[in-house]
Amino acid sequence: MKFAELGLSKSLLKAVQKSGYEEATPIQEQTIPLVLAGHDVIGQAQTGTGKTAAFGLPLLEHVDLDNPAIQAIIISPTRELAIQTQEELFRLGRDKHVKVQVVYGGADIRRQIKALKQHPQILVGTPGRLRDHLNRKTVKLDQMKTLVLDEADEMLNMGFLEDIEAIIKQTPADRQTLLFSATMPPAIKKIGVQFMTEPQTVKIAAKELTTDLVDQYYIRAKDYEKFDIMTRLIDVQDPDLTIVFGRTKRRVDELSRGLIARGYNAAGIHGDLTQERRTKIMKRFKQGELDILVATDVAARGLDISGVTHVYNYDIPSDPDSYVHRIGRTGRAGHHGVSLTFVTPNEMDYLHEIEKLTKVRMLPLKPPSAEDAFRGQVASAINDIDQLIKDPATARYQEAAEKLLADHDALDLVAALLNDLTKDDASQVPVKITPERPLPRRKPAQRNGYRGKRDGHHRRNFREGKRRFNGRRRNGGNHAGKGKPVFKIHKKRED
Repeated sequence: MKFAELGLSKSLLKAVQKSGYEEATPIQEQTIPLVLAGHDVIGQAQTGTGKTAAFGLPLLEHVDLDNPAIQAIIISPTRELAIQTQEELFRLGRDKHVKVQVVYGGADIRRQIKALKQHPQILVGTPGRLRDHLNRKTVKLDQMKTLVLDEADEMLNMGFLEDIEAIIKQTPADRQTLLFSATMPPAIKKIGVQFMTEPQTVKIAAKELTTDLVDQYYIRAKDYEKFDIMTRLIDVQDPDLTIVFGRTKRRVDELSRGLIARGYNAAGIHGDLTQERRTKIMKRFKQGELDILVATDVAARGLDISGVTHVYNYDIPSDPDSYVHRIGRTGRAGHHGVSLTFVTPNEMDYLHEIEKLTKVRMLPLKPPSAEDAFRGQVASAINDIDQLIKDPATARYQEAAEKLLADHDALDLVAALLNDLTKDDASQVPVKITPERPLPRRKPAQRNGYRGKRDGHHRRNFREGKRRFNGRRRNGGNHAGKGKPVFKIHKKRED
């Protein structure tokens, strides 16, 4: 369906066209008319399906430009997602001249207060910082028409329910409420009953939770084997842009340092980094200046990054819903993606739970050998040489090339170039990755999947900038995909 058929104004249609959108995605096609008609909506959609525009376009349509008060608020679980949402709404609302502001923890609150005095009509924020502004009376919601809860399942997992309830209590009773979530556990449905009025449901079928465009594999390996296997996989698969997920902040730090030590262009993000540092790393990754991003679930939540070809789950996620969020980082906009999950022998039950949720059976891979990794590096180097030959600037070196050919055998010259463009066996560089405590074996009596500890700690009392539990602060390649990834697949699964 074309956006012009959804009842949007000319100024918004113009912004949609500028943004490169052509046809509405299923979540947009079904949600936009319902929101424009004033209904409360529960939408089941993961990041990357276009849900920001699904709720953002009708919000912008409803804004009264003559009213300087806040008319809509969007609550997001993380700073990164809040910033991205604000940027997209600002872009879509530019032609209509809608003012959109974002507030989040870890940033100077005085600057945010100054920005709020410019009278934004749509406010995006994280729960803790929004509640802080409400307590300071720097945000007033008495004229608010619409409330959006984005990534609701993740906000509950992060312990934000108390904050969300406190915010909702300060909103008008006759508001419109929109709730979006990648999964629909009972707690989310309870919010719908408690805070929404006859909500309409827009649901992506379970079979669509993981796209057919993502090939899903797993490797069974002991914890101490995983790093060497992963670096060889990177050499074999030669990904363009990769995200590696680790369970804890320590894991992310050690993995990113280890990858750098072995010559990979990598950096890590987690909740203990300053917002400035995280923003710089994300900017480099989005611009292709970084090949590998190592992240915790929380730090990567809601990141909208195009071009990610591979996702490596170095640690299997502690609940199946997180797996859906993780692999949603790849296989976007019609492009092919690959996800690979490392599973220790005692974690196979967790793998089965993921398969039950996604209704997809992961294929086992045989770990690549050092020889496989070497061949992968050579193939990547040949690719690079092909690109260099096409560069017009190489013509400047023809005279020097002729001299080299006169002095050396052509075969020796090419071999020397390949040697220079490939690394030694990465496993020869020693890297220490501290073993993590294995996930507990699942109990057969557990229902609806399982809830383990997330990012190493379960979050209860939570504020941006003061993320604590029991006194501890909580967490939050090279170049592949230039050809079809090289895989060795077991014929028989060994569970």
